[in-house]
Amino acid sequence: MYKLLLVEDEDLIRKGIRRFVPFEELHIHEIYEATNGEEGLRIFGEQLPDLVLLDINMPRMNGLDFAVQIKAMKPEVKIAVITGYDYYDYAVASLKIGIDDYVLKPVSRSDVFEVLNKLVQKLKDESQRTELLALLRTMQTHTAGAAAPGEPDHEKKLVQQVIEAHLANPEFSLVLLAEQMGFSPGYMSTLFKKLFNVPFQDYIASIRMERAKLQLLASDKKVYEISAEVGFDNPNYFSSSFKKKFGLSPLQYRERIKE
Repeated sequence: MYKLLLVEDEDLIRKGIRRFVPFEELHIHEIYEATNGEEGLRIFGEQLPDLVLLDINMPRMNGLDFAVQIKAMKPEVKIAVITGYDYYDYAVASLKIGIDDYVLKPVSRSDVFEVLNKLVQKLKDESQRTELLALLRTMQTHTAGAAAPGEPDHEKKLVQQVIEAHLANPEFSLVLLAEQMGFSPGYMSTLFKKLFNVPFQDYIASIRMERAKLQLLASDKKVYEISAEVGFDNPNYFSSSFKKKFGLSPLQYRERIKE
């Protein structure tokens, strides 16, 4: 069961979302409303909802500032913004703050449902990952003894799940992976090479490039959007890295495949 905070000053939009979106299908059973940023912050502090859907242009506080403050109160909260903007600078700022997704005006029932569904799925994935990591920590002795049958494969899957969850984070590193797994960086480095037969940096660089190829093939997303999704905060660096690995720029690759 999830809690949602809806922050929107336009009554028509707010009431339309509340009335026409089938929240029960998303397991959202508590919905709170606010008409401005100050009211939204007060309600957020009292209820600590799991999900927030807010207008980027709000009275008394803009959506980006609001997102910064609620992330400080509850870092795991999932946020989507309603906006009329669809350009690069805005997308970069949103990603750095930790906004998970956005809906472009004019909003529709299906758009809101789709974006909330994505956020709910993120919450579910994180919950499952936390349970798996807790199980791993209880099983691990942090010593280099003989592994139980099947344990290396189990560890490998857990590591892959953590990497997948943080693939879009350009700051993700071996140190952060070690923290997530409950190991020291030195032990994590040794374990990683043992499980994957390559150093961490080589592995994650390869995963990001392969994921970018899939996005170029399977979607019409812009290059900067794909760049952000695979963990690059500089689209130009992403494009040069892609060309260095595959011999084509992302756009050239997409056009070559279409042909």
